[in-house]
Amino acid sequence: MNTTNYPWGHEKPYNDFSSFFKTLFKERVQKISIDAGFTCPNRNGDKAKGGCTYCNNDTFTPFYTSPIKSVAEQLQEGITFFSKKYKTQQYLAYFQAYSNTYADIKTLKKLYQEALNVPGVIGLVISTRPDCIDEQKLDYLEELAKKYFILLEFGAESCCNKTLKRINRAHTFEDTISALQMAKNRGLHLGLHLLMGLPGESDESMLACAEKISSLPFHTLKMHQLQIVRKTKMEQQYAQTPEMFNLFTPERYINFMVNFLERLRPDMIIERFISESPPDMLIAPKWGGMKNYAIVNKIERQLIERNSHQGKRYRIK
Repeated sequence: MNTTNYPWGHEKPYNDFSSFFKTLFKERVQKISIDAGFTCPNRNGDKAKGGCTYCNNDTFTPFYTSPIKSVAEQLQEGITFFSKKYKTQQYLAYFQAYSNTYADIKTLKKLYQEALNVPGVIGLVISTRPDCIDEQKLDYLEELAKKYFILLEFGAESCCNKTLKRINRAHTFEDTISALQMAKNRGLHLGLHLLMGLPGESDESMLACAEKISSLPFHTLKMHQLQIVRKTKMEQQYAQTPEMFNLFTPERYINFMVNFLERLRPDMIIERFISESPPDMLIAPKWGGMKNYAIVNKIERQLIERNSHQGKRYRIK
């Protein structure tokens, strides 16, 4: 396929997030992570206890995030850090830790507005669960979206309800569908997150998930491979019954991700392929220090070598 004919309008064989952001904003935009002190309904007993079996929030939270600091303080520290690298840029307040719509509307308004009042902040990225949203919260976000960029990101994690139950997620894939249907057509940028290689899932079942999510109304997709990290339920499961896991090698993951991309609808924006946990927290799989950018480059190279691209096998149903 001639690269000029890609529907996303650039030469990469997939619809990448960085290129999308460059068309959306006139200058560089940096996400600043925040821990606003939220929890999750599968941690505090509302739906379950213990949280997701794979989750240790310390594996992805920057040093400046802490719920003992205010939202504004965390943002200012993050801005100070990133402003040393880039002189001209704007910022998105990234409510990242746990489920960031899991509170009453009064609390959410206070926290979100505190973030938007910080100079240089032009919008919000809100990470949450599909069962932690409702019409009232969406009505408020819809109003904010008239003035700010609002990305609402739902953690689906899997399309398989048996998997979701196994990892103590305490919601269903039907909840994901319902949340996206409720949130569409409100001026929000909608995101989805999937975790690849969860126990009990095969490559075939995950590839089928690509076809399922391609029919849903969202814009941006984040993915990463399952990693066993310290201080999680999965750490215990991996030690006791390692045979329940089929962890990706780099080569298998690259090949799988190419197959997955081929089945996604072309207008879906790919924000992330992989994640890299801190070495001192990672138990498995260990990929020999191979960095994220190297994996992404290999995925892109394999697509080109196959004369393939995102959406090549996508069929509208």
